[in-house]
Parts: sequence; structure tokens; C-alpha cells
Amino acid sequence: MTLEGGMKCVKFLLFFFNFVFWICGVALIVVGVLVQVSMHQTVMISDASASGAPIVIIAVGVVIFFISFFGCCGAWKENYCMVTMFSILLSLVILVQIAAAIAGYVYRNKVSDVVQHSLADMITKYSNSSAEFKASVDRLQKDLKCCGMNDSSDWRNFRPDGNSVPDSCCMNVSTNCGIGAMTDSAKVHQEGCANALEEGLKKNLMWVIIAALVLAFIEVMGVVFACVLMRGIRSGYEVM
Repeated sequence: MTLEGGMKCVKFLLFFFNFVFWICGVALIVVGVLVQVSMHQTVMISDASASGAPIVIIAVGVVIFFISFFGCCGAWKENYCMVTMFSILLSLVILVQIAAAIAGYVYRNKVSDVVQHSLADMITKYSNSSAEFKASVDRLQKDLKCCGMNDSSDWRNFRPDGNSVPDSCCMNVSTNCGIGAMTDSAKVHQEGCANALEEGLKKNLMWVIIAALVLAFIEVMGVVFACVLMRGIRSGYEVM
């Protein structure tokens, strides 16, 4: 069966939108991975719920990647069953994306507590931790130009003198530059990492939410085109 007129236009529109979905699926995977890496490499986030929204977005991106290919085949072959299945699967994906966006927004309100707990745990474990863990903490303080959780005094138990901080707290990092310099604002960053880290994580989560909602809006149009094409294919069968 060959579609004619307006239905043929809808067919090619659906094919084009599926190509867009394929690109968006790749984009979601990239955004989800970047947010996940940001959360778990910049600092050792200990709350498992932090991974919720990024993992869902990655999973949705992978699913969309394959569904879009399925939809392209259905549209090109004008197969009613394939287009119907595409429409149903895409509708389910839209619901999951909306749920992920809501979860990400809700989690934004928990970021402060999670960051405070993770940074406090990070400071406590620093002295007796592995080289990899210390490198992660040092990288965090260097990149954000901060020291401790709320301020440099959070490192008061770092050394017996109670007045030293890790070298990564120094404005100009060098060996032993943090010894006896906890309150020296000319040598050591006095501001803690909590505020900067919270803002960074909230910004990343907002990108996840925006990506999910924008793609959901595009997908709704795809479902509409699929439904129109389904009707055209079915009408063609009835004529035959």
C-alpha cells in the first residue's frame, strides 16, 4: 500500500522527527553521563539518590536511540503495527521523562543536605584514605578554589597543631604550603566548598530537567504524527 497526498507528507515528517529523536537520544545520553560524572568524580557523593535522575535520563536516551530507529522503519515501510508500537513506546518514554524531570526538581531541594553530609564525610576520611580519594578531594578544592566544607577551619583536626590544611587549600599550591596557614587569608582560601558545589550540582540537574522536558515536548509531536499516519494506513487498508 502506498500513501498519497497529505499522508505521504505526514510519513516523511514522522521519518524526519525520528531522525531528530535519534539525535536527541544521543544528546540525553551525553547530558546524563556528564551530570553523573560531575556528581561522582568532582566529589565523593555518598547519597545513592543523587544518581536517580541522571541514570533515568541515560536509560531514556538509550531507549529513544532504538525506538527512533524502529519508528523510521515503520514510517518508511508504512507498517501499521510498527507505527502503533512506536507510538505506544514513545508515549511511555514521555511519561518516564516527565517523572525524571519531577524527580530531578525534587532532588534539587536535597542537594544542600547531601553536599553537607558528603563534604563532612570527605574531611573526616581524608587523612586515612586512599591516594585516589585524596586526589579527588584535592582536585575539588583546587578547581573550586575553596577549603573545607563551610570554611578552612573545618580542617582543624587535619594535623595535631590544629592550624593546618591540605596543600590543595592554598592559593598557590606547593608542598607543605598549608602547614600552620589555616587562618592566613593571604595563603589559604577561607571560603568553604559547600556553596560552590551546591550551585554546580543544581545547575547540572537543571540541565537534565530542561533536556527531559524539551525532548518530551518534541516527542508529543512525534506521537501525534504517528497517530495521524496510523489512521492513514488503516484507511488505506479499508479501501483495499
